[in-house]
Amino acid sequence: MSTVTAPRTRSAPPARPGTRLDWRLRFGALSAIWGFSFLLIKVGTDGYAPFQVTLGRLVFGTAVLMAAMAAKRQRLPRGARLWGHMTVAAFLLNALPFSLFAYSELTIPSTLAGICNATSPLWGMALSLVALSEDRPTRVRVAGLGLGFLGVLTVLGAWQGFDGLDAKGTAMALLASFSYPVGWIYVRRTLAGTGNSHLAMTGGQLLLATAQLAVVTPLFTDVPQRFALVPLLAVAALGALGTGLAVLLQYGLVAEVGPTTAQMVTYFIPVIATAAGVAILGESLRWSTPVGAVIVLAGAALTQIRTKRG
Repeated sequence: MSTVTAPRTRSAPPARPGTRLDWRLRFGALSAIWGFSFLLIKVGTDGYAPFQVTLGRLVFGTAVLMAAMAAKRQRLPRGARLWGHMTVAAFLLNALPFSLFAYSELTIPSTLAGICNATSPLWGMALSLVALSEDRPTRVRVAGLGLGFLGVLTVLGAWQGFDGLDAKGTAMALLASFSYPVGWIYVRRTLAGTGNSHLAMTGGQLLLATAQLAVVTPLFTDVPQRFALVPLLAVAALGALGTGLAVLLQYGLVAEVGPTTAQMVTYFIPVIATAAGVAILGESLRWSTPVGAVIVLAGAALTQIRTKRG
């Protein structure tokens, strides 16, 4: 679940030998955390309204990043124009997709939500061909785009007329996945080269997203009559681990092994989300779901192939 993207700013200093876990272990941890996030959303919505789940997620996630900023003695970015752009980024990359996924899982399995999340690179490739002039289409990438969306149709069971599929919930999950690349492109165009650290930018972004949900949530939900413990713990884990810690792991991986390798986590998320949904939540699984997911991931992988420039 690609939750946050910050512009290219100051690179993190190299880690001292022995001060960090091996990057492969952190890569595995990030895959597991984001893979289980869809299960946590489903559990959270069993006790709380989707907006409440999203608000709680953002509160706990922001708290983790604020603590990390305090530990590293970093301050939030400054400048009204900068905060204006960050407000838009917070909506597109956090408030909107987090809310859409929470609402979608009221009516669709967490396995399907996790697979829909894997379409994000497909949307990103399609958008980049239009919005980013430096991203030129190639036959391989276009083929990957077509293959990926064929996988989506397979997951949804298009040949059966989408029988038994909740169209509204599925559309929300796909729209959430679409929102991420829109946000990434916006960030790339407006927030690149600000001179602020990734941690400071992301901390400010999550703070703004929390403020947005704090305004919206009371307008559309009532205060819970009781606070269900298990859903509350799921929301806390979703925020502290699936948003806060995951972001710190993500940026650490990008700084150490580069964005290409770090983004490979995208291909493990639906696998873990599907396994967790079936094994823990007892969600049903038709043959078309894993087959379609493999096709989606293959297509997404092809869209990330770029030819070397001479």
